Amino acid sequence: MEKEKNIPAPVEDITPDTLVKFSRSYNFEGKTYSEVDLAGMDNLTAKDMIEAEKYLFKTGTVSALPDQAVGYVCFIASRISDQPIEFFMGLSPRDMNRVKNKVTGFFYGVE
Repeated sequence: MEKEKNIPAPVEDITPDTLVKFSRSYNFEGKTYSEVDLAGMDNLTAKDMIEAEKYLFKTGTVSALPDQAVGYVCFIASRISDQPIEFFMGLSPRDMNRVKNKVTGFFYGVE
C-alpha cells in the first residue's frame, strides 16, 4: 500500500465583497490604483447618510433619490475608505458605477 502524500489544497483567490476592482489603472495624487476597498460599509450609520444629504444640499445637487446621486455615493465612499472624496470624483464613469453599485447594493441588501 502506498502512503498518502500531504498535498496542500490550492489557494483560492478570494476577493472580499467590499473590494471594487477598476477597469483600468487609476492615477491619483502620484499613485496608481487598480482597486479600492470599501470595507467600512458595515460601520456606516444613519448619521453618515444625513451628512451625505447635507453635502449634496451644500453643493446644490437636488435629487428625489439622493442615495442614487453620484455625489452622495462619492461622499459615502470617502467615509468608508481611506480615500478623500476627490479620489472618487476622478474615477471613470465605468468605475464610478462599480463603486455606486457596491454602495447602493449594500444599502438595499443586494448580495
